[in-house]
Amino acid sequence: MQALAAQIPAKTRTYPPVIAGGHNLRFSVPHRMPRKAKPAAQSAAASTTATGVQYWLLKTEPGEWSWSDQASAQGGVAPWDGVRNHQAMKNLRAMRTGDRCLFYHSGAGAASRRVVGVVEVARTWYEGEEGKGEGKEAAAGGAVDVRAVGEFRNPVPLGEIKKAAGEVEGMRDFALLRQPRLSVMPVPAKVWDWICDAGGGFVQDDGEVEEEEV
Repeated sequence: MQALAAQIPAKTRTYPPVIAGGHNLRFSVPHRMPRKAKPAAQSAAASTTATGVQYWLLKTEPGEWSWSDQASAQGGVAPWDGVRNHQAMKNLRAMRTGDRCLFYHSGAGAASRRVVGVVEVARTWYEGEEGKGEGKEAAAGGAVDVRAVGEFRNPVPLGEIKKAAGEVEGMRDFALLRQPRLSVMPVPAKVWDWICDAGGGFVQDDGEVEEEEV
């Protein structure tokens, strides 16, 4: 037993004695290093630019609320509501007046999944007000109001965004590719620039094309 004890390191954490074969044996384990803290999850503020404008993406089924519906609302303004996912709602709450959002058509067919235009936040988060809104009533869960800025001259398909994942900074971590079911998400600035460039500028109601300022 003395030989066994000599082999046990002096500074160790020990368990209580265990009776085995009529002798008291003491088992020991080395002191464990503390675990490293996990990095904090990327927040919505990661999409904030040097000018203070935040970029987002809003998904909608065109059969329920399309770009045409948004553009034809009074003043191009309508509430963005019906969001139930906790993370998506948190992103809505983080929006500020003047933030820009990509307007994304989702759907069952691959051809319908594409960014078609840009809207901006006209009113920050508010609780639902039944009966108000232009064609798209605010739900009890709350909403933000968005205003149509312009339709892309060239809609940007999801397939093209996926192809650019290895070329555009931040695209691999873009929630559109990593969390395809999320309906409201931040957009990295470099990704925003690329999508706006691929979209070829905004088509205004009078047919004029406006380039997005970056």
